[in-house]
Amino acid sequence: MSIALSEQELIRRESLQKLRELGINPYPAEAYDVNAWAQDINDNFEATPDKYKQVTIAGRIMTRRIMGSASFAEIQDSTGRVQIYIKRDDICPDEDKTLYNTVFKKLLDIGDYVGVKGYVFLTQTGEISVHTQELTILSKSLKPLPVVKREDDGTIHDGFTDPEMRYRQRYVDLTVNPEYKNIFINRSKVISAMRGYFNMQGWMEVETPILQPVHGGAAARPFATHHNTLDMPLFLRIANELYLKRLIVAGFDGVYEFGKMFRNEGMDRTHNPEFTAMEIYVAYKDYIWMMAMVEECLETVAKAVHGIPVVQVGKNEINFAGPYEKLSMYDSILKYTGIDVSAMDEAGLLKVCADLGIETNATMGKGKLVDEIFSAKVEANLIQPTYITDYPIEMTPLAKKHRTKDGLVERFELFVNGKEIANAYSELNDPIDQRERLEEQLILAGRGDDEAMAMDDDFLRALEYGMPPTSGLGIGIDRLVMLMTNQSTIQEVLFFPQMRPEKKAKVVTVDDFIAEGVPAVWVPVLNEMGINTVEELKATNPNKLFNDLGGMRKKMKLDIPMPTKEEVIAWCS
Repeated sequence: MSIALSEQELIRRESLQKLRELGINPYPAEAYDVNAWAQDINDNFEATPDKYKQVTIAGRIMTRRIMGSASFAEIQDSTGRVQIYIKRDDICPDEDKTLYNTVFKKLLDIGDYVGVKGYVFLTQTGEISVHTQELTILSKSLKPLPVVKREDDGTIHDGFTDPEMRYRQRYVDLTVNPEYKNIFINRSKVISAMRGYFNMQGWMEVETPILQPVHGGAAARPFATHHNTLDMPLFLRIANELYLKRLIVAGFDGVYEFGKMFRNEGMDRTHNPEFTAMEIYVAYKDYIWMMAMVEECLETVAKAVHGIPVVQVGKNEINFAGPYEKLSMYDSILKYTGIDVSAMDEAGLLKVCADLGIETNATMGKGKLVDEIFSAKVEANLIQPTYITDYPIEMTPLAKKHRTKDGLVERFELFVNGKEIANAYSELNDPIDQRERLEEQLILAGRGDDEAMAMDDDFLRALEYGMPPTSGLGIGIDRLVMLMTNQSTIQEVLFFPQMRPEKKAKVVTVDDFIAEGVPAVWVPVLNEMGINTVEELKATNPNKLFNDLGGMRKKMKLDIPMPTKEEVIAWCS
């Protein structure tokens, strides 16, 4: 027997049963055809009142003001809230007034979905309202929503603000904090604008495998699984790069994909183990061309969301209109540390890390050490969009060697507001060079680097058939949305961010109370008093509990023996 329901939940279940006893289905199957929405009514009624002489609207009840034979309520749909006016004799034109007196006033609750048919009018106080002529119950809510009080000036009291609760129960969050919906509306605009820009260029959206036999295309730790029928290990993709390049080999001039990537790594304000990335590959281009394309694309995205290319991010105004500043990897380290690491070997880099207080370990090769220095001393300074270019070859096994600078590759990363949001190469299409680079990655893996890339023989075989000169780009969509919506954590821009397992409240049974000496007949009484766990029983003052039990026995007219004070003290001890 579960006794985990709160008093409010029990009352709502009783209301549910009473609705059914009245012949009302609280969860009807029929479609409810809506023809009006709250925001449209509020924005346009006064200018065009004739359009709203017969409307059908649906949503959650969010507030109610019961006033005898007429009442007001607010319902919230996907666009906002609108007031409804309900008069008893309008929705109950016959002698039977049950729908108003019993159903609306007593059995409906905040959070219930209802449908309303009627007409829009202005109240005597000038408030736009829907005069209800027909009321339909669409869904009974069995859990009470958090009560968030909002003043006319926008002040919020008792807000549903705890981040863990908001992220874990996003369905509640977006109901009582509808202003957060704009984040996700703008997220959709970001993706749509980018997709539209690519389609205008004639590039094709494609899909590539999420389950992959080889985890390639990035330096990251994968999630591993096993396919039973094939009896083989598989990995959730850490990138889709190598499959998209196969399509360039196949003869497509430009392909792109918005897709989920998975990396079995740490979680923080800018990292989630499941994230969305866009990758695009265009034949006969290089990373210099790609810089210009990215500037044009991101300016298009910023304008789609804000109307202008300037975006407020925290205290900074970020201008996404190009051209963006360009710094080589080595020059950026020199600029912000005063140290020239361009000619250093692994030993020299280890000393620099030690001098700068940067932690290292034995798995780190030259490329990883340079990356650690850059991450620790440069990234946070890159506020306006900045290209960091020309990376050491050891850091980028999939990029083409620099056309004029030995030991470097043709790569850039775009940093905005101190974080990397894009990564691009002149793609390596020499199959012999590519094999040698991946073999070097195997050596790093042997040293214990669990982010080193794996050998993908099929990808190498594809390159041997010939891949044209190609430029590729990856953009972290979640981080881009953070910038475009002025959010400081990745969890705010994900509908359902990854969370630790929820700590479940122990489901207590009658037997748990009996084990403490409580007679079974008294357990429901304790529950009615709000004592639902043994822990709550132990924390109760036994003298007060004894007196309260006597009061409940009288109130509930219980014909059961009263426990002695000594027995109650034993329950609580």
